[in-house]
Amino acid sequence: MALKLSAAVREIKGEKARTKTVLPAVVYGMGGEATSLTINYDEFVKLYAEAGEASLIDLFLGEKEDGKVLIQDIAYDPVSDRVVHVDLRRIDMNKEMTATVELRFINEAPVIKEQGGTLMHAISEVEVKCLPKDLVSHIDVDVAVLKTFDDVVKVKDLAVPAGITITSPNEEDLVAKATPAMTEEEIKAMEAVSAPV
Repeated sequence: MALKLSAAVREIKGEKARTKTVLPAVVYGMGGEATSLTINYDEFVKLYAEAGEASLIDLFLGEKEDGKVLIQDIAYDPVSDRVVHVDLRRIDMNKEMTATVELRFINEAPVIKEQGGTLMHAISEVEVKCLPKDLVSHIDVDVAVLKTFDDVVKVKDLAVPAGITITSPNEEDLVAKATPAMTEEEIKAMEAVSAPV
């Protein structure tokens, strides 16, 4: 599914261009000049919810297609939490690139279903290297392999699509594991430690 973002070249400074419906942005990369843009606020927020930071987007300047970009960085207003600025990075389709890809946890851990407990996520995203055409928006982590509390999912166990290499974290790093529910004795011991003397 093609993701599209329409923009217009902007001549004025970002804070002057910013309104409820207009969002200042900049696009750069591939050795070209950085270009200041304005984009529709609601259109961008909707697109970002769909695309995240690991989906290629077709950038249009007016009617003209301006190549593929990634959402590189987003600045938020600390008070209202509204997006106030966006950085877009031009992507050379023939060159390897790096990107952050979200992990999506799927299915249910049999050990938690049978014995209770909690699913612990050690990481929620990974850094990958690939050609732009191979980039995915997320990688699924199947927790159905957690049949005992000793079972773990490590980075090297992830089902990574063809053409993608995880560069960070380390392949031995923990992604997910199930931890048993605390016994009543453990809960009482914790309460005793945290109770005021």
